[in-house]
Amino acid sequence: MSDEQYINELSSFINNSVTPFHTVNTIREYLSANNYEELKVDEPFKIEAGRRYYINIYDSTLIAFNIGSDIRNSKGKVNLRCSASHTDSPCFKVKPEYMIKEALGKDEGYVKLNTEVYGGPILNTWLDRPLSIAGKVVIKGKEWYDSETRFIDVKKPVLTIPNLAIHMNREVNKGVELNRQKDMLPVIGLFNENENYDDIVQKLIIEEIKKQGRDIAKEDISDYELFIYQTERGSTIGVYDEMYSSPRLDNLTSVFAQMRAIVNCDRHDGINLAIFYDNEEIGSATKQGAASQVIMLILEKIYVALGYDRDYMINDILSGMMVSIDVAHATHPNLPEKSDITNKVSLNGGIVIKESASQSYANDAQGISAVKSICEKFDCKYQIFVNRSDMHGGRTLGSISSTVLPMRTIDIGIPLLAMHSSRELMGKNDEKNLEKFLTGFYS
Repeated sequence: MSDEQYINELSSFINNSVTPFHTVNTIREYLSANNYEELKVDEPFKIEAGRRYYINIYDSTLIAFNIGSDIRNSKGKVNLRCSASHTDSPCFKVKPEYMIKEALGKDEGYVKLNTEVYGGPILNTWLDRPLSIAGKVVIKGKEWYDSETRFIDVKKPVLTIPNLAIHMNREVNKGVELNRQKDMLPVIGLFNENENYDDIVQKLIIEEIKKQGRDIAKEDISDYELFIYQTERGSTIGVYDEMYSSPRLDNLTSVFAQMRAIVNCDRHDGINLAIFYDNEEIGSATKQGAASQVIMLILEKIYVALGYDRDYMINDILSGMMVSIDVAHATHPNLPEKSDITNKVSLNGGIVIKESASQSYANDAQGISAVKSICEKFDCKYQIFVNRSDMHGGRTLGSISSTVLPMRTIDIGIPLLAMHSSRELMGKNDEKNLEKFLTGFYS
């Protein structure tokens, strides 16, 4: 596959994965097309050696796994190999009671949506962008336990958050602190005597579900989880197209490579497992996040279904290995002093192995050695990231997940500039390199 075809496939994946719900649906479609069978989380697992399966967890987390045809003949290799990434990105969530009318006169003014911030976006990068709405809608059933779930994506840019003109704030280029409740409310339209914006979100929901062949009324909508996302598409950057700019590179780049790698691997003597967690951007402490016990419950169901006892499972966990995949910080071209003085990270420089004395990134010498060896064996470029000693960096799901699933865990990812901006920047070659590494890890 050419570099252009590859980046086009990544772009298509990102365009379809506008919320964690849509990301999971996109993964499900890809896995189903590659002979994976869906298992229901609340039913006994019926699985066989040599087969492939996935489980949908609360619509925004997914676990996929391959069972080797000869899983007890590991010959000293790691029998259980796991990878983990996350499906969510920083954005804004629509509040239950959302309507705000900013009157400019008796019968005209702005219609705004009341939202709250999800995760840690760079707020000013969301200003003046075309925005849309997507998420999950719950439709009432005959009983409280019998509701129906639908996923919607308006796609059309129906929102924007306008900046304040420099003429009204002459100090704007000296820095502006944006208030999340006041400054970041998106405009959805202009009201006047001819336009009715009452229940506008419900109207959009009804219209989108009608496109799916289902007619509902406003009263049928029980609840929803709707998010605001940036509609601009990705594009290559640079005279020689060596960079790629797009929304949601954190962390759909990891999800994309992980999804493709597990499909492309057949390891007869072990279990390959890929976890796509939700809620990393808000700390992972949810039922579908990396701090959840869900992965241990799923593993136990897998081992029971294969006829192995708990001791077998514990042995495999304690001798297994996980790579936690989330994006890393590249050294900034204009502010290189924000990075460590001896450990520089470049776009197109290969996967990043993250180290931290505080274990905010999961790492140990044996695990890092294993990652380096895989890179050398499969001809994958790699580099090392460490924070400046006087700067508190971020954290990701590796260390959190390893407290639940106590196996050797190493945090890796591709380097980005402008992480948590509404548009982030990556090296075009790094994604292929990450997929090649993960394919080698699973082999």
